[in-house]
Amino acid sequence: MGLTKQTAAARTGKRSIIPEILLVLVFLAGVGFLAYPTFADWWNSFHQSRAIMSYADSISDMDRSQYEEILTDAREYNRELAADGVSWQLTPGQEDEYNRQLSVDESGIMGYIQIDKIHVMLPVYHGTEEAVLQTSIGHLQETSLPAGCGSFDPKEGKVTDPEEGAHSVLSGHRGLPSAKLFSDLDKLVEGDIFTLNILDETLTYQVDQIRVVEPEDLSALALEKGKDLCTLVTCTPYGINTHRLLVRGHRVANAMGDIKVLADALQIEAVYVAPFIAVPILLMLIIFAIMRADRTAGEKRRAERTAALYRKQMNLKTDRGDTNEM
Repeated sequence: MGLTKQTAAARTGKRSIIPEILLVLVFLAGVGFLAYPTFADWWNSFHQSRAIMSYADSISDMDRSQYEEILTDAREYNRELAADGVSWQLTPGQEDEYNRQLSVDESGIMGYIQIDKIHVMLPVYHGTEEAVLQTSIGHLQETSLPAGCGSFDPKEGKVTDPEEGAHSVLSGHRGLPSAKLFSDLDKLVEGDIFTLNILDETLTYQVDQIRVVEPEDLSALALEKGKDLCTLVTCTPYGINTHRLLVRGHRVANAMGDIKVLADALQIEAVYVAPFIAVPILLMLIIFAIMRADRTAGEKRRAERTAALYRKQMNLKTDRGDTNEM
């Protein structure tokens, strides 16, 4: 009988740690739920940085003649587009030719965009498929390639051939819980600067027009002769997405001259790397704390059971002594 009671007590003691573990798990689940948007944005930012670093590594293996060949082809593509006019529906052959332009690897990355005012540095890919827009910026394939005009004079900051023009359109989502992307695009005003980094060149654009249009209205995306333009597109109003916000910039001279981008100049920020070290350590500390608490609770229960058993034995001896005296 006594053994049965002791076994039951032991089982009860073992079960008592379960609510504590469940409480910790519920707490962690709640923290995870609240932290998901931040963590998801960080995760995508990390992979975006990795994509840009991979792109920089790829172009660092190329020489100047390869840069010139790719850029010349892309600007010739833009020149022909300006001469023939924009077609909003590419044929399969035209789509193949488009995907071949500015391609340095199999990923489809064309370069990356940087908007310092809203802390954006994002890879730019061919096309605007949803898989691209969930994590990055897509180039509207029917528009000029983000390589600018061949007749643009970087010193004078203008297109020298009045018959040539380019208008590249880059699209990005806004308000995704998993990625920031173009969420702060509405904070730009006329006069602000953004840059495109294509191969080893930097193309600088100054915002000169901000419009809100219906999704079907493409008139603001038309080519204009004598201008090198780039328009950034996202949904608006925030969370409703019934219209499109168009932030257009015209190309200007680079603030630091005709600068070249080198792979060594790009580094992944420590904030993207640190969590890979911190998260496993935090998880191990939590597991250790739970195991430690379980061991401490178990030792306390065993000590209490031992003390109770000792008191019981002492009481039995006392009772027997009293009986013998009687």
